[in-house]
Amino acid sequence: MSAVLAASCVPVHITDRRVSGLLVIEWDDGAISSLRHGDLRQRCRCAACTQRQRSGQLPDPPAALSAIRPVADKGLNLVFADGHERGIYPWTYLRELGDESA
Repeated sequence: MSAVLAASCVPVHITDRRVSGLLVIEWDDGAISSLRHGDLRQRCRCAACTQRQRSGQLPDPPAALSAIRPVADKGLNLVFADGHERGIYPWTYLRELGDESA
């Protein structure tokens, strides 16, 4: 991993805008990722969600965030209103999702 990539995956501020359904992450390089709760739920990469996707099942319906838990300095564990709480989203993955939606 290059030094530039590592630096760009360090969050400096995280805001959950529950009313608008956005998780906003400001990165140390000045970029801002605005990620929709529902998109995050559908892009979960936990083992159960990955298995469903591989078997051709549709992703779960979009759901709002109900909690955000830090996972050391590695990323976030996102808990959704539908009860799903197994998804761990590394900083690099959140940054990729933000760059895709920009």
